Amino acid sequence: MNPIIETITGMDALSDQVVTMDLLISAKSGIKNYAMAVTEAGTPEIKEMLTRHLVEALDMHEQISSYMVEKGWYHAWDTNEQINLDLNNINTALNLPIL
Repeated sequence: MNPIIETITGMDALSDQVVTMDLLISAKSGIKNYAMAVTEAGTPEIKEMLTRHLVEALDMHEQISSYMVEKGWYHAWDTNEQINLDLNNINTALNLPIL
């Protein structure tokens, strides 16, 4: 989207939030895949390598989620607040001007 239109519509911050949430979802997916792969590893060397990658993915998830909590974009421990945030984001998206 055009940066000027993003600023006018208030979507500049929401765009960052959407991109960051997508990154968080991708990190969670990677964690699940690495965890599954560790349990299926055929050799100790492969299991050790996959475990290292799993730990790195967990660290990345922590960094992303901490950033989102700091920005007020993620409320993992307060589901009511997260639902309210999600509903506000939905309403913002639904009320965007059609270009």
